Amino acid sequence: MKITQSQTFRGISIIILLFLTVFAFSYQPPHNKPGPASDKIMFHAFDVDRAPLDLEAGNMDLYMYSLKTEAAEQLKRRGTFSLYQAPASTISLLLNPAPAPQGQLNPFSIKEIRHAMQYLVNRDFIARDIYRGMAVPMISHISPQDFDYLTIYDIERTSGITYDPEYGRQIIAKEMRRAGAGMADGKWYYRGMPVRVKIIGRVEDERRNIADLIRAELEKAGFDASISYRPFAAAIISVYSSDPKTFEWHIYTEGWGRSAVQRYDFATVNQMYAPWLGNMPGWQEVGFWQYSHPELDRLGKQLFRGEFGSLEERNSLYRRMTQLGLDESVRIWLVTAVNTFPAKKNLKGITPDLVSGLRSPWSLREASLQGKSDLTVGHLWVWTERTTWNPVGGFGDVYSADIWRYLHDPPLWNHPFTGIPQPMRAGFEVETAGPGGKLSVPPDAVLWDAENNRWTGVGGGVRAVSKVTFDYSRYFRSKWHHDQPITMADIFYSIAQSFELAYDRDKNRIEVALGVTARPYLETFKGFCPVGESKVEVYVDYWHFEENHIASYASPAGLSMPWEILAAMDDLVFHQRRAAYSDTAASRFNVTWISLVMDRDARLVERTLRDFERRSYIPEGYFNVGGRELVNKKDAEARYQAALEWFRDKRHLVISNGPFYLSKYDPPAQYAELNAFRDSAYPFKPGDWYFGYPPEIEISSANQIRLVPGESAGLKVQVQGPGKTGLQYLLFDTAARTVIARGEAEQRGEPTEFYLSIDSSITSKLFPGLYELHLIAYSDAIAKTALRTVDVDVLF
Repeated sequence: MKITQSQTFRGISIIILLFLTVFAFSYQPPHNKPGPASDKIMFHAFDVDRAPLDLEAGNMDLYMYSLKTEAAEQLKRRGTFSLYQAPASTISLLLNPAPAPQGQLNPFSIKEIRHAMQYLVNRDFIARDIYRGMAVPMISHISPQDFDYLTIYDIERTSGITYDPEYGRQIIAKEMRRAGAGMADGKWYYRGMPVRVKIIGRVEDERRNIADLIRAELEKAGFDASISYRPFAAAIISVYSSDPKTFEWHIYTEGWGRSAVQRYDFATVNQMYAPWLGNMPGWQEVGFWQYSHPELDRLGKQLFRGEFGSLEERNSLYRRMTQLGLDESVRIWLVTAVNTFPAKKNLKGITPDLVSGLRSPWSLREASLQGKSDLTVGHLWVWTERTTWNPVGGFGDVYSADIWRYLHDPPLWNHPFTGIPQPMRAGFEVETAGPGGKLSVPPDAVLWDAENNRWTGVGGGVRAVSKVTFDYSRYFRSKWHHDQPITMADIFYSIAQSFELAYDRDKNRIEVALGVTARPYLETFKGFCPVGESKVEVYVDYWHFEENHIASYASPAGLSMPWEILAAMDDLVFHQRRAAYSDTAASRFNVTWISLVMDRDARLVERTLRDFERRSYIPEGYFNVGGRELVNKKDAEARYQAALEWFRDKRHLVISNGPFYLSKYDPPAQYAELNAFRDSAYPFKPGDWYFGYPPEIEISSANQIRLVPGESAGLKVQVQGPGKTGLQYLLFDTAARTVIARGEAEQRGEPTEFYLSIDSSITSKLFPGLYELHLIAYSDAIAKTALRTVDVDVLF
């Protein structure tokens, strides 16, 4: 999608956000067998600078890490490969807001100085020169291409945030002097010592250049700035595993991989601004200094838990959080980078997600090459020191997640174009009394009692806003990768495990961050009720105007791994105390951060499984649900034996249920091998998950217009896209940074025609000159926006 950026000058311009029509190429699945299109996928690590040469040499069929801009441009000119582009990553600066020790000064502990950084970053230069036009400037956590840009775009436009280093330096000077610092020879000093700023800059991509740019601006502002250039693992350990008050860093050049298109965001705004979710400095880890903001936490929980009564109320919460996030400026957003993923031209079956591109659950399920049964996929890394394969506190890096998504079938996932949650392997039915009413919860529904380690009936008089009935028959008719049936026991162990982490006092003292961040979510669940052999009713205090979001929220278990693997890990972490689920707990207790692909960790789990088998162990209380015993001695022994046999054969304990299973994993060789799971009862086959290509955007007739003060005027715009489209507008005075008028354009005649009326009562308030008019078009069939600027000249 082409985005025309508006110029910053006195005037009116128009930004038009439009949506695309689906563009599906014909696709003939290569076979009709259960499972994926290809029989084998081999993941190898390829250096990003050499990736084009390896592609041309035939060493890989697809590269799942974005090419650098220059390399992408060269491949595009040659035309020898297909290039899939998507706004798959966002770049930000994370500032350390912790107060310095006595006698020292951390400038970023001062909110006004953090906000001044907004004016020191040249977003246009980063997008245009560093990324060579393959990036879009962003001010908030929302990219101009995201659907929720409709919700907050006027906040960005009126924020006044632009590249104005002189203004930023003025703010810094004022606040530094107020804090007791003085300047000598162009440098800031505090109590006789220079004020130093430590920057951690990533080296793999354009963020190295960004770090250099930021250092130059900080030095001009009077700081003694230094950069430590680090690769992924070393940088992550220094920033996200450290207590902010130890000041291993002051600024970090963050990069965020985007996993799925989201029509109505609730998670990202919390993740990037609200401390309660554990992604702000301090990370909710016990003993660490914590960044806190009670209002952001309160609003974030309301948004996350559906505590609103309409789309308008939801948008109000979202707007307020965005404004507070900009005010606080703990994160400084820079650009949305357009990632370029190259692949052989004869690679078929690709469905690019609107946001994540090829890094979605869809593409490699359907991808195949004619005449070949295998694929070679390149990535920057297959394994790093931070690559951790456990479904409780791991999979936090793209290198593990990009493989894992093809080993596991989640119950629901967002549609790659609409961004609305949809059934993937679990069906569902939603019943809700929300936003104002309540449903009765059956007294025999159960909740996990973490104090007494058992399922207990909720009793009479319990009510909930919504009920979702999940149908897991497409799981239960098939098997786990180790040939054991998927059962109701796997669901209820996973639910109980979540409640244990949040509410068991001893476990919560060990995995503090995991428990604290899960509790606000789990508090909304009012009961679980197994129905028949394959259904579970979930009662939850949650409402959303889009009912599929209710199902997504209420989904109680990811069914990622069988219960015996989860139980063995729980025993290692909480009883043996020889491992931890999270990196911070591993560091605090000096134990391994458990990763099921690492031989040492897998052996710890294997020994635990052997002990379980020897004792015919069944986790007490977990499987007695409403009087039903979900696991007997024979079932448990079969599970343990199958898992042990899997380890003997594969030398790891990653067992799941998706279209591929992990047959080999070799960290030193940077190699992973996935084989097709061809169980006859596996419910999907090639063609089931092919969606085609993302829609296109097209707009005609949105040219410069002239206004005469006191006279009405209009503008006709044609919007072509799928589904029902709409068009919003915002009339903007760039000099005063004020919105003069905003509204919805009227659809006239053909569905593609919109007419925007500017009344004389509005034009009469305008002074002669140039202003900006921002138009935003949208569709109910695609979660994407497109921008275009039209200048408006107000005549004398």
